[in-house]
Amino acid sequence: MFENLSERLGGVFDRLTKQGALSEDDIKTALREVRVALLEADVSLPVARDFIKAIADKAAGQSVTKSITPGQQVVKIVHDELVHVLAGDNDNAGELKIDNAPAPILMVGLQGSGKTTTTAKLAKRLKEKNGKRVLMASLDVQRPAAQEQLAVLGTQIGVDTLPIVKGQSAVDIAKRAKQQATMGGYDVYMLDTAGRLHIDEVLMDEVQSVRDIANPRETLLVVDGLTGQDAVNVAEEFDNKVGVSGVVLTRMDGDGRGGAALSMRAVTGKPIKFVGLGEKMDALEEFHPERVAGRILGMGDIVSLVEKAQETIEAEQAERMMRRFQKGQFNMNDLKQQLEQMLKMGGMEGIMGMMPGMGKMKKQVEDAGFDDSILKRQIALIQSMTKRERANPKLLQASRKKRIAKGAGLEVSELNKLMKMHRQMADMMKKMGKMGKGGMLKKAMGGMFGKGGHGMAGELQNMDPKAMEAAAKQMGGKLPGLGGGALPPGLSGFGKKK
Repeated sequence: MFENLSERLGGVFDRLTKQGALSEDDIKTALREVRVALLEADVSLPVARDFIKAIADKAAGQSVTKSITPGQQVVKIVHDELVHVLAGDNDNAGELKIDNAPAPILMVGLQGSGKTTTTAKLAKRLKEKNGKRVLMASLDVQRPAAQEQLAVLGTQIGVDTLPIVKGQSAVDIAKRAKQQATMGGYDVYMLDTAGRLHIDEVLMDEVQSVRDIANPRETLLVVDGLTGQDAVNVAEEFDNKVGVSGVVLTRMDGDGRGGAALSMRAVTGKPIKFVGLGEKMDALEEFHPERVAGRILGMGDIVSLVEKAQETIEAEQAERMMRRFQKGQFNMNDLKQQLEQMLKMGGMEGIMGMMPGMGKMKKQVEDAGFDDSILKRQIALIQSMTKRERANPKLLQASRKKRIAKGAGLEVSELNKLMKMHRQMADMMKKMGKMGKGGMLKKAMGGMFGKGGHGMAGELQNMDPKAMEAAAKQMGGKLPGLGGGALPPGLSGFGKKK
């Protein structure tokens, strides 16, 4: 979503950080470019103006021009201000008030913004991450099959939905949901209201009467991230008429310009609590302003990467992997595990977007034709080997290679590339294993599954982004021990499939 803005700002800051000393004119020129970048990204004019003014005030201080690394100092000021624009003054904006059960959550928004899907995603999140019993109810009697859609999603994610009774009004359904949630011992009940194509009196009256009955703990406004500046107007309207406690931005994985997200918090004063990043039921993330700011400025988002890895790697499996790697053992089964891990964590692009200093390499990787289909082809090649061949890749001679490639429907040259990559990774694992018990590998794995599972994520949060970027460059873009986070060294060898 923020790619264009990211590229523009990246260019501005690259020029700044390359210069030794900065004059006030340098800073002015840079800020002018930052302003243009913000406006092009569809950030509203007053927000862009305030943003630049706040940075100019801070950058005008002696500290920047006399600082040892003035360019980086400016980047830091922009980063902090970006966090402030996205977060406001509320520290824990992402937390939902779901105390004193059954806590009602009211979902409002225009038609087509993704309310029903978001309701289900949020219900799944509350059930799995917060251990809550959730009941969903669709109050949308306007759109054909809207209630059935929520029921189908409920079955998919294993969350109860209120039985559909034809002919009931939205207010009747809200009363029934409240009653059932109380009697059924649910912790949370979610009301998915109807939308319209635009804001009108009928819609507002309906939502207001539902609000009066449910008296929700949270009223979440679902806004399509692709609607640009109009999203901000919609938010203001809903807030004036109904009262909104937080915003969920959907389609943040799209190629819109992302300015609405930056303006939303500043104009409405309402926190962005979650962002929808795709169609799948787990594609909903908490909105962390400092992490988003880091991604926009190309500083990466290691904490999210570690959290993703923690969710997808089983601790025991990681321990077992580490013991093997320390002995310098790394066969095709291990490689397959790593490749599958990468796919689970959002594929190549997802991982690279979160790594400091890697945003700029994304383009080169795309040009080299290295995408997720390559990972799938490599897994197919490994699956077409026998158990013995996987455990001992040295057995692979010409006739075996032909058989394996044929089994996977690929060329022998692809298998050769895979074997080369395996050799390079095995060498790397051996070197890392030899680093002794306090080695990098042990630290990475140990920290990741430290007490409470917050070990590494916590430490990384406190690390300086520049230090992380330097570390990433030093390691050549490899993140050992993140179960698949290691970037295969032979990247350039993968051309687009003919």
